[in-house]
Amino acid sequence: MRGELDGQTGDRKGARDLAGRRLNDRRAATITRMSRALVVFNREVIACCKCPRLVEYRGKIGREKRRAYIDHEYWARPVPGFGDPAAHVLVLGLAPGAHGSNRTGRPFTGDASGKFMYPILHKVGFASQPNAEHRDDGLELTDCYITAAVRCAPPDNKPLPSELANCAPYLDRELALLRNLKVVVALGKIAFDAYLSHLKRSGSVAITSGLAFGHGKRYDLPNSVTLLASYHPSNQNTATGRLTAAMFEAVFRAAKKLMNGGK
Repeated sequence: MRGELDGQTGDRKGARDLAGRRLNDRRAATITRMSRALVVFNREVIACCKCPRLVEYRGKIGREKRRAYIDHEYWARPVPGFGDPAAHVLVLGLAPGAHGSNRTGRPFTGDASGKFMYPILHKVGFASQPNAEHRDDGLELTDCYITAAVRCAPPDNKPLPSELANCAPYLDRELALLRNLKVVVALGKIAFDAYLSHLKRSGSVAITSGLAFGHGKRYDLPNSVTLLASYHPSNQNTATGRLTAAMFEAVFRAAKKLMNGGK
C-alpha cells in the first residue's frame, strides 16, 4: 500500500514538473517573439526622419561634438528603447540628451542623468551594474524597460508639440509589444502627459481625468497598470536637491513592490 502511495505521489510530482517545464517553455517562446518584434520595431524607430528640426539638430550635435567627446563617434539618430522585453516596469523619460544617449545610442547612458539613475536601478535590483557608459558595457536590465516620449535629442531639451505627436505612434506600438507591464514610472511632466495621451488614443479617456503630475504620486488605473510619477533625474533637478537619491529610490522601491503584487 505504501509503495502504491509513493508511486502515486511520484506520478503527481512528475506531472507537475512536466507542466512547469511546458509553462516555462511557453513563456520563453513568448519572450523570444516579443524580443524579435522589438528588434524589428526599433530598426524602424532608428530610421525615422519625421521631424526636420530634430534631424538637423541631432546631426549637428553629432558633427560638432563636445570637447570632452571629440574623439567619439556620435550615434546622432533616434534612440531606441532598452531593457527586458518581458518587463513588468516601464521607465518613460522625456528625450535623449544631446551628449548622452544622442552620443551613445542607449537611454540615459553617458550623461549625468544616467549616472544618477542606474546606481539606483542596480540597488533596487533592476540593473545588472551601477554604471552606464556605452552600448557595449555589459549593462542588462531585468523586469525593466526604458524608453522616451521623444526619440531624438531636442534643442534645449524642449520638444515641440508636433514632435511629441510624431513620436506618439511609436510609443503606442512599443507599449503594445511590452505585454507584461504592471507599472509605468513617468520621469517628469512631459513623460507623464505622454502616457496619459497614450491612454486617450487607446480609448481610455475616462481614466485620465483628474490625474495631476507630482513627484511620488501614484495612480492605480483600470487598465491594470499603476502610474508612478517622479521628477526627471536631470542634472538641474539632482544638483539643486529637488530630486534626491532617496526620493528616486523610493519610487523604484514602490515599483518593485507593486510589480510583485504588493500595495
